[in-house]
Amino acid sequence: MDKLRHGSDDFGTAGTLALGGERYTVQQISGIAPAAWPYSIKVLLENLLRHAYLGQVTSDQIESLLGWGSADSFARAVDVHPARAFLHDTNGVPALADLAALRAAVAERGGDPARANPVIPVELTVDHSVVADIAGRPDAVERNVALEYERNAERFRFLKWGRDVLRGVAVVPPGTGIMHQVNLEYLARVVVARDGWAFPDLCLGTDSHTTMIGGLGTLGWGIGGIEAEAAMLGQPLSMLIPPVVGVRLDGELPEGTTATDLVLTVTELLRRHGVVGKFVEFHGHGVARLSLADRATLANMAPEYGATCGYFPIDDETLRYLRFTGRTPEHVGLVEAYAKEQGLWHRPDAPPSYTETLRLDLSTVVPSLAGPSRPQDRVPLAQVRDTVRERSGSVDRGSATRPIPARPIPARDDSHNTGGRLPDAAVVIAAITSCTNTANPSVMIGAGLLARNAVERGLRTKPWVKTSLSLGSRVVMDYLDTAGLTPYLEKLGFHLTGYGCMTCIGASGPLADGVSETVREQGLDVAAVLSGNRNFEGRIHPDARMNFLASPPLVVAYALAGSVDTDLTAEALGPDQNGHPVFLRDIWPTANEIRDVVETALAPDMFVRAYADVFTGDARWAALDAPPGELFDWPDDSTYLLRPPFLDGVSDVPEPVVDIRGARVLASLGDSVTTDHLSPAGAIPVRSPAGRYLTAHGTPRAGLNTYASRRGNHEVMMRGALANIRLRNRLVPGTEGGFTRDFTADGAVTTIHEAAAAYRAAGIPHILLAGKEYGTGSSRDWAAKGPALLGVRAVLAESFERIHRSNLVGMGILPLQFLPGDSVTALGLTGEEVYDIVGLPDVLEDDCDDSGAAPTVLVRADTRTFRAAVRLDTPRERTHYRHGGILPYVLREFTRGTRP
Repeated sequence: MDKLRHGSDDFGTAGTLALGGERYTVQQISGIAPAAWPYSIKVLLENLLRHAYLGQVTSDQIESLLGWGSADSFARAVDVHPARAFLHDTNGVPALADLAALRAAVAERGGDPARANPVIPVELTVDHSVVADIAGRPDAVERNVALEYERNAERFRFLKWGRDVLRGVAVVPPGTGIMHQVNLEYLARVVVARDGWAFPDLCLGTDSHTTMIGGLGTLGWGIGGIEAEAAMLGQPLSMLIPPVVGVRLDGELPEGTTATDLVLTVTELLRRHGVVGKFVEFHGHGVARLSLADRATLANMAPEYGATCGYFPIDDETLRYLRFTGRTPEHVGLVEAYAKEQGLWHRPDAPPSYTETLRLDLSTVVPSLAGPSRPQDRVPLAQVRDTVRERSGSVDRGSATRPIPARPIPARDDSHNTGGRLPDAAVVIAAITSCTNTANPSVMIGAGLLARNAVERGLRTKPWVKTSLSLGSRVVMDYLDTAGLTPYLEKLGFHLTGYGCMTCIGASGPLADGVSETVREQGLDVAAVLSGNRNFEGRIHPDARMNFLASPPLVVAYALAGSVDTDLTAEALGPDQNGHPVFLRDIWPTANEIRDVVETALAPDMFVRAYADVFTGDARWAALDAPPGELFDWPDDSTYLLRPPFLDGVSDVPEPVVDIRGARVLASLGDSVTTDHLSPAGAIPVRSPAGRYLTAHGTPRAGLNTYASRRGNHEVMMRGALANIRLRNRLVPGTEGGFTRDFTADGAVTTIHEAAAAYRAAGIPHILLAGKEYGTGSSRDWAAKGPALLGVRAVLAESFERIHRSNLVGMGILPLQFLPGDSVTALGLTGEEVYDIVGLPDVLEDDCDDSGAAPTVLVRADTRTFRAAVRLDTPRERTHYRHGGILPYVLREFTRGTRP
């Protein structure tokens, strides 16, 4: 074995792992990392040691990580190098657009644009563009795909340009599946074999649910698009060494519960405990009683419980899943040998020493939903009706209002429309959607069996319910067909609508005929029930104020009930053919029945067939011509793709950092402000600033599409910043939406976009105020890019979610955190004050002070003064902030002739 040295520092040994006829070089950690360390921290150590050998990590960082567990270690930063970057189309388009703009900027400065090229593999799945426009009919999927290509052909051609021009970029075309399910079932390596080395498949993605791969023993988490761009170009991700919360699982799930019920329970538990900025690692004998799909469900929702990642160590179930999904025997053997050699194999009788430990007895899990607006607000099934009634302040809900218009719902049997009247608390969307659950055969088969039992008893879904089936993989349709369950789901309106995220990300399309008009005219409080992972206000559909997360079988049940103002544990779903009441317990399939069907209907060759030509796509994809040229030729008249402005006017050296003085508050926001509030993804309203911009540029109302689809157009996205229809700004109490007061116009109420433009024109800096958990939810970088283009200089909040805080820094926005005990309310701030933020140059003077508490600056708000913590957590983040963000820093590094 050869010693790996950097100067005089001993970084351990490189060993050889022989397997069959292959020999792999491995960076040994089994003799360096304490045996009692969490498995995920051992993966980080391997990453640091291997890149230290390559001269990319300093010995100080390794020494800091070797001190893991001390309070001091958690204040120190390390540089992590991903094995690959993982993107989806709506984050991938702006990421590739930024790379295209970087190439152009390098060329304009006399450099070689080809140097602006990924140095690690990049995989991009097109799954966020298809919308559930058509549902509840046999031709839904074909019509939705046709609309997807009609709307997004220009974006798709750009992705093909990136695939062809940027080295190492692979694109999974539309209609294949949801990125995280495709990653789980096909792309993930667990252990990578590359250039003669074997090492862990550390996967960082532009979607926060990249964490799903943690269920497969692969460490991965979500990062912002701008961080991903830097990582593609060889720059490491700078992060504080994380504490690790161990969650010990004991017992087994009781009859009648699902992995969805479990993950909602875990989300409630961990969000209450507090795991932001921490890894979560599941261990214990209960882990062995969870299928790999169950584990993936738990890991998927790590962003919802606030953790950086949720991780399950490698064990026999990991290997079984790899074999079953078609990975080669040689690769499965490598995963097993590597994990056992490196101390990464799960040993339930020897749990690691965690920073904190929690315990969950699986037998205590009960059927549950989460809602009506946050995924951590778990509601036991028996208490849903009480929650709905408590929300309304009334115990007499559900009275019928005016009839729905008589137009029939296409391809739906509306004979059970009792009275044809839409009730308050009606379920207007019932969507089986999202990789969180469609990657799990148990809950999908469970939904199919429940549908079969309901149909055989004569039950039908209510006509006001928009039903949809949006899958994360073609494999799911294969095994539902094989099991003979598809006809029953379709009889209840759950026809396939597409292979993509769809309702989970708010691409839910229009409601059933006449329902939206009735809801708006009558002011009804109606609900969506979906098997997704997020239910934030304004996310799913503008007319659905209540949104509940549920397992696929419960989605079917609520479609039958037609209302959330019901107790499904005690009230009948409806009458059977003979008029007898049918209860949920009468049609709920048993665990043994589900297991038997899964074992007979699901086969390994389904995965092999589904992914045989995963990068090829259909005839529509093949027919799209990729634009030619090493430099992208930006179209002048496009409303989808404009050259991003983030590198315009960037000087050769950064301007000195100065204090922020004379700032106004653009918006004063409360707790749990999500990235959906900051940058909505759903349909663009006609009368919004973005809608007005598009119609002024010749876009018909029917072609506005979604904010998510327009992320390659900064003019649209800056107008969509803080434009969520449910945003509540304390400067304009009693209103919802993207409105504020313009203090250049005596406090007149206007849109946030117009006020920001007025401040920019007057040379007035502006800031945002917020409460706890600012930036929760999606990793979307436009939640920081949009405010940056509006001119926001700083965000002062009680606490930040991890990814969004990092995105703010990456866009040159200063994250400031109230000190304990301080808040907007405690300090009596109205948002009408003029703000000075003083002391920034001093804070940024020392590049290396990353060992203690965050430094502070003085904040003056008119006559009030207080101090706030500067959340530039690592030396690299301070460097990025000095440069005005990551992209200007990268351009300057290229201009200097060095890689970032």
